Amino acid sequence: ARKETGLEAVFRSIFPMESYSGNAMLDYVSYRLEKPAFDVVECRQRGLTFNAGLRVRLRLAVMEKDDSTGAKRVKDVKEQDVYMGEIPLMTEHGSFVINGTERIIVSQLHRSPGVFFDHDRGKTHSSGKLLFNARIIPYRGSWLDFEFDPKDHVYARIDRRRKLPATTLLRALGYSTEDILEMFFETDTFHILDGELHYDLIPQRLQGEIASFDIVNPATGEVIVATGKRITARHIKVLAEVPGLQQLPVPDVFVLGKVVAKDVVNPETGEVLLAVNEPITGEVLDVLRKGPSLSLHTLYINEIDRGPYISETLRIDTSRDAHEAQMEIYRLMRPGEPPTKDAAQNLFQGLFFSPDRYDLSGVGRMKFNRRVGREEITGPGVLSSEDILAVLKVLVSLRNGIGEIDDIDHLGNRRVRSVGELMENQFRLGLVRVERAVKDRLALAESEGLTPQDLINAKPIAAVVNEFFGSSQLSQFMDQTNPLSEVTHKRRVSALGPGGLTRERAGFEVRDVHPTHYGRICPIETPEGPNIGLINSLACYARTNDYGFLETPYRRVVDRRATDEIEYLSAIEEGNYVIAQANSVLDDDGLLVEELISCRHKNETTLANRDQVQFMDISPRQIVSVAAS
Repeated sequence: ARKETGLEAVFRSIFPMESYSGNAMLDYVSYRLEKPAFDVVECRQRGLTFNAGLRVRLRLAVMEKDDSTGAKRVKDVKEQDVYMGEIPLMTEHGSFVINGTERIIVSQLHRSPGVFFDHDRGKTHSSGKLLFNARIIPYRGSWLDFEFDPKDHVYARIDRRRKLPATTLLRALGYSTEDILEMFFETDTFHILDGELHYDLIPQRLQGEIASFDIVNPATGEVIVATGKRITARHIKVLAEVPGLQQLPVPDVFVLGKVVAKDVVNPETGEVLLAVNEPITGEVLDVLRKGPSLSLHTLYINEIDRGPYISETLRIDTSRDAHEAQMEIYRLMRPGEPPTKDAAQNLFQGLFFSPDRYDLSGVGRMKFNRRVGREEITGPGVLSSEDILAVLKVLVSLRNGIGEIDDIDHLGNRRVRSVGELMENQFRLGLVRVERAVKDRLALAESEGLTPQDLINAKPIAAVVNEFFGSSQLSQFMDQTNPLSEVTHKRRVSALGPGGLTRERAGFEVRDVHPTHYGRICPIETPEGPNIGLINSLACYARTNDYGFLETPYRRVVDRRATDEIEYLSAIEEGNYVIAQANSVLDDDGLLVEELISCRHKNETTLANRDQVQFMDISPRQIVSVAAS
């Protein structure tokens, strides 16, 4: 059995195809490539394409319904090898022969799928306030953005359309107001006993606040914090040690304006006195005092690192339940169409939760899980409601001043798509076109006994493949001036092309040399002119890893000794290590001589003690490309 990558993955994701009635099914078994008709030299002479026929083994099963039980049983099964066009083969020099000319498919450097957090650098609003945003980029499917506006409300955008409150999206996922508040806030508890307010004291939460009343030790009557004084870490230490201060009697001022996390219900009548997410007012307190004793749960919010953003967003959110929220999203995605309940639900499910329309890919899932701080790096290709919550939580904590934003130009956030992957995407497009035709014909297969060969028309697939190799922006006529220009052309990495940047849109940052280019992309060899920095060359020893990220080799240094053990590190891993230069002085035993050594750590060049060095460059020409070395 083949590994599930490339063609195998495409076939497995698109098959089985079912007829609309569900009575006929076309399934994929395996594929093989035939021997090429001509060898490379002959193809060049005759002006042909060096390619191999693709034969795919398909199984067609026709079902019939048993009238008595209603169960389906297989009536007829046909297996057959179907011809699905020709696939150009790579020669042993890494080029393709298309219509007798040698061509190269240049690798593309594109933004890795995953989740990215950023801010607008204070450009949007005149106050210079940083507005944070998060963007979930799938390998294919709709983009999902979350962003803050200057009033600190959180909004969501689907596919860069009009924004809607982020809580609308959460409601559409089936969360209630209470659920949402519970996930984003911690709560404080107050008890009303005989008309008195008592607060369950958690001393740490008072730090930095200004006391609105005297905090008194109930045993001795001594004032620990006087009114109007700021509560410091020292006060908190004292408060934590005072016995019997689990419940602190508090005046009304302390509670007014706090927001309740659950409906406040009169336990005797069942009447809702204060709805969830509403602030406590004096009138409500007076009503509560007259009634029986009960507990209030309020959101723990402070000025420093616990903002009220989600609670505020819920106030501007007009939708009340999942159905209304899904309708709202439907109106946004399909303006002008009258929404029905089913249509709204299907559209919403199809956006991020259907494997046909949405795929993060293995890389995207790995990057996503790493970024939201999960341990496991594998998972489904579609989003889950937990994923969306995790992104919002990171975004809110960024706004609260916890955590760092991402750097888009870091080579840990850009990956290389080579021929195989670009070709796979084209082939998938071709198969999806075929799928539509096959579904229509499968209905005939039930009645007229067609074979798999009759169902499949290979023309759309062949057309897509030929178009890719013949006229794609990344398929270029091989530069054969001399052997060096040939090698350079094959090692080229471009940020342009389908799904990449355009020259006009690319700003200064993308083109610039980034510290992570070290040993991966050459800082010297790039064209002058409009393409500068968008077309690069691989460095001498660089290679791509399984995920498509560029990595570069280093010598391991153990106890100050440079060993001959070599390890490839990607840009993400490299930041955690201290890496010495290739020309650091070694003695005959391979020990580092100097006390202080010039090193790289966390993308900065620093001086480090020789005992801290973990890796060392392999050679001084590691940073440049073949042509520049």
